[in-house]
Amino acid sequence: MPVPANLNIVPFISVENMMDLVVATGVERFLVELAGYIEDDFRRWESFDKIPRVASHSRDGVIELMPTSDGTLYGFKYVNGHPKNMSSGLQTVTAFGVLSDVESGYPLLLSEMTILTALRTAATSAIAAKYLARKEARTMALIGNGAQSEFQALAFKSLLGIDRLRLYDIDPGATGRCRRNLERFGFDIEACTSAEQAVETADIITTATADKHNATILTDNMIGPGVHINGVGGDCPGKTEMHRDVLLRADIFVEFPPQTRVEGEIQQLSFDHPVTELWQVITGEKTGRSSEKQITLFDSVGFAIEDFSALRYVRDRVSGSTSINQLDLLADPDEPRDLFGMLLRRQALLASAC
Repeated sequence: MPVPANLNIVPFISVENMMDLVVATGVERFLVELAGYIEDDFRRWESFDKIPRVASHSRDGVIELMPTSDGTLYGFKYVNGHPKNMSSGLQTVTAFGVLSDVESGYPLLLSEMTILTALRTAATSAIAAKYLARKEARTMALIGNGAQSEFQALAFKSLLGIDRLRLYDIDPGATGRCRRNLERFGFDIEACTSAEQAVETADIITTATADKHNATILTDNMIGPGVHINGVGGDCPGKTEMHRDVLLRADIFVEFPPQTRVEGEIQQLSFDHPVTELWQVITGEKTGRSSEKQITLFDSVGFAIEDFSALRYVRDRVSGSTSINQLDLLADPDEPRDLFGMLLRRQALLASAC
């Protein structure tokens, strides 16, 4: 890796930078291009270091670190999940991430990832549905109309052509906000009064609820033949969205089994219950949808490779741009072993300025 001129400086993508990048690119184009990066990395899945995320659970939520490396680049994300935050006007999920050079260990990029996580989660969902949903699917039920919902809708529109939405949330205000935000994008939208009503005639069902408990958003009687289920909300031990009987009827597809068996819907099943890894479907090693009546479930909990892909995409998009921040993040002494001398020179500089 070429040695940069200013070793102390790390490019930083602020929230404002990220919003400007998404707006300048166009959210639908951004989702499509990001999905391309994620799919490319899933195709080389076996080249990555992989471990379940490192989680610190509390009564009110979880704080997690999500690391991975392809041997050339290393990436990690810090992310929290605190459903109670909504009651005090805070985000349920916040995140930031780092992409680094493996050879030197130096960071190459520091980025906000609250917005970027929403985009990468939606893009990954749509990639899975591309391989698992029926080809003629056009209607999606969105159960849980929180911060993730609009991103999911636009990813499925951009990648699959979904143009009819059936929305439901226990908070009608959330459904109203989601509907208003999405009306400009050409969807046919119906606001529903129950989850049962929302899934009627739906080809794809997305659940994206936030409460940290074992819930039964979907029950067996709600799931008809041929439906693809995109389970987004279950992402930690003790947090699920579906009745166990739904899982027993579906063919289940996951990101990284050692993580999903602890955090996903399949925590309700035995550890040897058969699942298929999504990367195997993308590479053609395993079959995805095999019949029109098959019920498929993408038990999505989010995995570090998706964050790695998102950081890699953003780094490429902003390469050479001046519309990012330069962060003085790393100590860069004149002589690498003289870190204390650097501190003394700073002391002398401050004293001379007095």
